[in-house]
Amino acid sequence: MLQTNRLTFRPYHDNDFPFLQSLLQDPEVVRFIGDGNVRDDKACNDFLQWIYDTYKNGKGLGLQVLVNKQNERVGHAGLVPQTVEGKNEIEIGYWIAKKHWGKGYATEAALALFAFARKNIEVDRVISLIQRENTASRNVAEKLMMKIEKEIILKDKHVCVYSVQL
Repeated sequence: MLQTNRLTFRPYHDNDFPFLQSLLQDPEVVRFIGDGNVRDDKACNDFLQWIYDTYKNGKGLGLQVLVNKQNERVGHAGLVPQTVEGKNEIEIGYWIAKKHWGKGYATEAALALFAFARKNIEVDRVISLIQRENTASRNVAEKLMMKIEKEIILKDKHVCVYSVQL
């Protein structure tokens, strides 16, 4: 189990569904995720099933619940398989619940995932897909020494592909 000074990463479980819903149904949290729209209960369940599917590879991939030292769920983060312009990639992804914004949890989680990927994932680089207007996530990516490689259109949104060699 991955840990930092303030966070523990753990796999999602069915009893985390209300927390996942709270993320996916908060317009401010999902503003820069996918198409930017909140998801209904069925779409939330489908997203949880997708998370479970990413765990099946056994390589440490998939979104993990972030739990702080006060045993609060503060968000989720993980190494996520993505396909960008036909190429398989591994993304460092992170979402933090709104009440925990500004506490440095995204940076802390992303740095831990970067270190984990360097030691445990057989890829030569990782990426982050970040919508152009999402300055907070862009700042996190830059703290990992990621650079904008290119800009693409995903789900009708301008998305910066940040990358860094491992």
